[in-house]
Amino acid sequence: MFTNELTLPNGNKIPQLSLGTWLIDDGIVADAVKSAISLGYRHIDTAQAYGNERGVGEGIRQSGIAREEIFLTTKIAAENKTYESAARSIDESLSKLGLDYIDLMIIHSPQPWVEVNQSENRYFEENREVWRALEDAYAAGKVRAIGVSNFLKDDLENILKTAKIKPMVNQILCHISNSPLELIDWCTSQGILTEAYSPVAHGEALKNESIIAMAQKYGVSVAQLCIRYCIQLGMIVLPKAAKAEHQKSNAEVDFEISAADMEILKRIERIKDYGEASFFPVFGGKL
Repeated sequence: MFTNELTLPNGNKIPQLSLGTWLIDDGIVADAVKSAISLGYRHIDTAQAYGNERGVGEGIRQSGIAREEIFLTTKIAAENKTYESAARSIDESLSKLGLDYIDLMIIHSPQPWVEVNQSENRYFEENREVWRALEDAYAAGKVRAIGVSNFLKDDLENILKTAKIKPMVNQILCHISNSPLELIDWCTSQGILTEAYSPVAHGEALKNESIIAMAQKYGVSVAQLCIRYCIQLGMIVLPKAAKAEHQKSNAEVDFEISAADMEILKRIERIKDYGEASFFPVFGGKL
């Protein structure tokens, strides 16, 4: 089980491997969370938009592991673009989760989902207001770290202009064949940790012959290679898995990709078609 931790800018530790819960139904996510925790996972990632915070909280409470040993991330829905709606949503998340605090809360997107890839409006003023709500929740002890997701450099610079507290993380789409290396490097230069969601390209990496060949070279699964790749980029990685066998396999990544092979993987031709998932805004489409 890969158990490495990174350190957030405020000194808090964050497990580098997390269980992603996107598209895991609220009715079954508690079992998935309990399974992952029993295997050794100590970081769970959810969001208001996933509609499964209740089940995630139930899984954490029923895990048999002390709350302070588990790192929980959730996200303010992309549609909440006022101080009031963001602040209210934080309290609603705490209520649904049934927990006293959230370890990391982030803005899910700089734009409402219906405008992602469709609008030039980056909601600069609105995002500063949402950030202010996060700063206040942090000061009140409701959340113990704050950050963003899907933010580009311009979006982050906008927050930094007025922030009392700098964003601690930026959760972004990153996988072999689609790695925003310039953004990752810039975030690192600012002291912002990066997190990789969809590290297996929503399953599309499993079909890529170049990635398959590299995985075979190391005697690992494609998913394991993809997760390890993001780990070696210095990122927190969030593979989604509902089944225990997949969770276990995803955590068996204590091998090393050579520097030369990392360079090869960085240059693999970009996956542009995400199959049935292509309509999701994060993969370039529109809901």
